[in-house]
Amino acid sequence: MKLVFMGSPEFSVPVLHALHEAGHDIVCVYTQPPRRAGRGKSLRPTPVHAAADALGFEVRHPEKLKGEDEKAAFAALGADLAVVVAYGLILPRAVLDAPRLGCMNLHASLLPRWRGAAPIQRAIMAGDSETGVQAMMMEAGLDTGPVILTAKTEILQTDTASSLHDRLSQLGAGMVNDAVSQLELGTAEFQVQSEQGITYAHKLGPEDRAIDWSRPAAEIDCQIRGLSSQPGAFFSWHVEPDAEPLRIKPLMSSVTEGDGAPGEVLDNNLLIACGSGAVRISRLQRPGKGPMDAAQFQQGKPIPKGARLS
Repeated sequence: MKLVFMGSPEFSVPVLHALHEAGHDIVCVYTQPPRRAGRGKSLRPTPVHAAADALGFEVRHPEKLKGEDEKAAFAALGADLAVVVAYGLILPRAVLDAPRLGCMNLHASLLPRWRGAAPIQRAIMAGDSETGVQAMMMEAGLDTGPVILTAKTEILQTDTASSLHDRLSQLGAGMVNDAVSQLELGTAEFQVQSEQGITYAHKLGPEDRAIDWSRPAAEIDCQIRGLSSQPGAFFSWHVEPDAEPLRIKPLMSSVTEGDGAPGEVLDNNLLIACGSGAVRISRLQRPGKGPMDAAQFQQGKPIPKGARLS
């Protein structure tokens, strides 16, 4: 198949490699433009850009695809199919219609649940018991197209957004060539998405990150694991009464029994009371430091029993 690949983050890279290893003719890779990052604020290419360069593919990184020149350049590639995996730009109708077989997207949820930008995080934060990856044909609507293939996975109580991200990425890489083959052979059975159970995985914002200790422990645990390690949930701790509070990111937690005022530290091993029940924080990160286990964290400036977190 003559393919265009469109993706940007690390999640997309295994899929690009799977298509390459299957022998498809990847005529061009589209990705987000390099962004300034790090202490030196130097321009960094996306993970897909770096992977495509290493494989010797032509790479394009337009800011937008709406211009007539960009649409014409895309159409001139003469692709059979575009494979889209977390690209990050909305595809205009002219781009969707340019490949002979259209554009196929790999989406990290069980549609129509969690259409949109942050399906992995939202699934954990909502306490979902399972999720998956689906190959779907793209339409003008947001993740509304018919589904070709589905690969499911259980969401474990030990899963974070990072661990689930990696598992779903590998699931997508494992199914993409089957989906491409079905489209090539004309054997794909398209399943129209249900009109019931539609939810949207809106982009994460500051309001999603701040922990409200008055909520039930199960909800806070899901918030912590769903936002780990980026962008991270956070709580504030006043090391000294008159000092500026430290904003600390808990990265791993579990639900347990405990009773106290919301935000009260119940022991010297980071057991925190919630609106109902308690969470034990087992991994966390203070400002300017790397992630560390709770035991290591408590050897520095420990959060003592009786402290109140906000």
